[in-house]
Amino acid sequence: MSARRFILLGPPGAGKGTQSQRLVADLGIPQISTGDLLRAARKAGTSLGQKAQSFMDAGQLVPDALIFELVEERLAQPDAAAGYILDGFPRNVTQADEMVGRRIAVERVVLLDVPTDALVARLSGRRVCGQCGATYHADTFPTRLEGVCDACGGAVAQRKDDRAEVVAQRLEVYAKETSPLIAYYASAGTLRRVDGFESADTVYASILTALSA
Repeated sequence: MSARRFILLGPPGAGKGTQSQRLVADLGIPQISTGDLLRAARKAGTSLGQKAQSFMDAGQLVPDALIFELVEERLAQPDAAAGYILDGFPRNVTQADEMVGRRIAVERVVLLDVPTDALVARLSGRRVCGQCGATYHADTFPTRLEGVCDACGGAVAQRKDDRAEVVAQRLEVYAKETSPLIAYYASAGTLRRVDGFESADTVYASILTALSA
């Protein structure tokens, strides 16, 4: 039986978001990203969102306790009862240990392996629609009309954190904070590696295999 409560692990630009969209459509379970949860909570002006905003306005990281409140609130919603895809969470081993204590189930961890030079090229060329979130690439998958989303007609641009100098910093943070999760979940026997440098279709097929292995 395939795992239905799992983590997609990998560095920025590994393709977690792209693959999550297909998994959501095919498996009928939600993708849960802490970044998305924070943005939604801030936009809605919820009490959790206001608390998170106060930390971000002060230039501080949102505390783990608040992140877990957001995640557990999301996991309690009906569409997550049959499973979920965790993307960008846990961020580090401390959060992974906390998940165990809070009994947040993880049946499988799928690692998308991509060479660092390929990650830089992917991220620095990425363009995102500010309206619907569709993703493009300046070299390999440009929009039909420059700066205009093929799907909804919204404005497509480079995210600030996809600039080359910021990409290098993001990869450094991943290597320091998040990559230790690879050994953590490997020792737990739940980690499966997928070559994320293959075509999107090949990567997707490998993820489905990993969820069943």
